[in-house]
Amino acid sequence: MGDDGGNEERPARQRLAWALTGSGHDFVECLELMNRLGEMDVFLSRAAAEVIYLYTKDRRPFPDTIRLIRDTSASAAPVGRFYHDWYHTLVMAPATSNTVAKCVVGISDTLVTNVFAQAGKCRVPAIVYACDTQPVHDTMAPGGMVRLWPRRIDLENTDRLKAFEATTVVESMAELERAVTARLAEVDAGAPIDGRR
Repeated sequence: MGDDGGNEERPARQRLAWALTGSGHDFVECLELMNRLGEMDVFLSRAAAEVIYLYTKDRRPFPDTIRLIRDTSASAAPVGRFYHDWYHTLVMAPATSNTVAKCVVGISDTLVTNVFAQAGKCRVPAIVYACDTQPVHDTMAPGGMVRLWPRRIDLENTDRLKAFEATTVVESMAELERAVTARLAEVDAGAPIDGRR
C-alpha cells in the first residue's frame, strides 16, 4: 500500500469504497451485502476489526475481490486514493452514532471519519446507513438482540447528516440495498461519477 494512493497504480476502473464501523446494527447483513456485491475496497475501522469476529466467527469474512484497508496509520494515508479518482461512491454502513456525530461536526480523526471527509471534499457521493434513526429500535449485540432508545442528540445528528451535500442517509437494510443498487446502476450506465464532471 502506498503512502496516499498517488504512488500506487490506479485501478482500471473506479471502485466502490465501503467504510465499516463497529456497530452491531445489521452488521452481518451488511457483510452479506458486501460479499454479494464483490469488488470493492473496505476501509475497516479499529472497532470494526475488533467486532467482526464477534458477529461472524469467520476468520476470512471477505472474498478475494474485496481489499481490506485497516486503520493503522495516524494520518489515515490511504484516504489519498480519493484524490486520485479511485472511487465512484462511498458507502458507510453500518455507521455508529459516534461516527455520525463526528462526521456532522467535521471531525476526521479515524480512518472512517477521514474517508467520509475526503469523499465529501472530492465530491464522491456517499450513502450512509445510520444506526440511530428511530426513537426505539432493536439491534444485535454480541450476546443477542437488545432494545435501545437513542438519545435526542443521536437522532438530531442523523437528521443533520441528511442535509449534507452528495450524502444519502438510509434507515434500513432494504433502503441501503436499494440505494447502493441504484448508484451502481447509474455508474454502469455512464452517469457522471461526481459533481466535478
